[in-house]
Amino acid sequence: MCLEATDPYSEALASKRVTGGWKRSVVNPARIKGFAQGELARNKTDRADAALLGCFCAAMNPALWEPRSLAIWQLRARVDRLQTLKDMRQQELNRVEALEASGHSEVMAPVQAHIRWLHEQITELEQDIDDHIEWHPALKADGEIIASIPGSGQSTVAKVLAYAGDVRRFDKAKAFVAFIGLIQRRRLSGTSVRGRAMMSRAGHKALRHALYMPGLVARRHNAALKTFGDRLGQNGLTPRAEIGAVMRKPARFIYGVIKSGKPFDPARAMPRLDLQDGI
Repeated sequence: MCLEATDPYSEALASKRVTGGWKRSVVNPARIKGFAQGELARNKTDRADAALLGCFCAAMNPALWEPRSLAIWQLRARVDRLQTLKDMRQQELNRVEALEASGHSEVMAPVQAHIRWLHEQITELEQDIDDHIEWHPALKADGEIIASIPGSGQSTVAKVLAYAGDVRRFDKAKAFVAFIGLIQRRRLSGTSVRGRAMMSRAGHKALRHALYMPGLVARRHNAALKTFGDRLGQNGLTPRAEIGAVMRKPARFIYGVIKSGKPFDPARAMPRLDLQDGI
């Protein structure tokens, strides 16, 4: 059985089919769209889409879907809700600024009351997320290891656990980096096409955003990443490309500490300066 990833609907259906002994795959819709273009599919109906999914599954043999633990799904629901509340609070803060600029203060009081309520809800939910991780030994163990990486706060830890699930399911660090969408996308053809390498962004958008600020913080305070970033700048990389390269390092660090089961060790992550910098 092959399903398009339409979270949460596809996940719910795939979970129900587990007990029936069905082999199931949950596929990125972008892959189905590309397959349809390759097959020159002209119709877009429920019947045509079902036939297309069947052809894709038979031809491509996608990886089987494995359900995540209930603890991870519960954590993800909390993390998603927390981000929604933070977005709502930021919208209201922006509204306060607009009201102050326009002089329409007559609706300021209910907006500020809503901000106070949102702040209380966010504080309670953050504590609930911490308690949820604390109550589940597997999440707690992985969270403590991830938190050992400089720049990884509680918010980052919760998002990595919620969105990435068990990182051990990836065969290698490169697969985990690709899952996030941090691998480079190159455009080379013959001698005439020499496009600049860019971040692919074909991956988990929320997790990629979750690693952005920790990457910037680690760039300044993590000795390994500071040396790495300085060398990239000296080699002529643009600041934007440098940030993308630096963001890949924390992802690899997360994979490494989880797979090894050991806290982050700067000595192992620090590059060999005498070899890499020509000293």
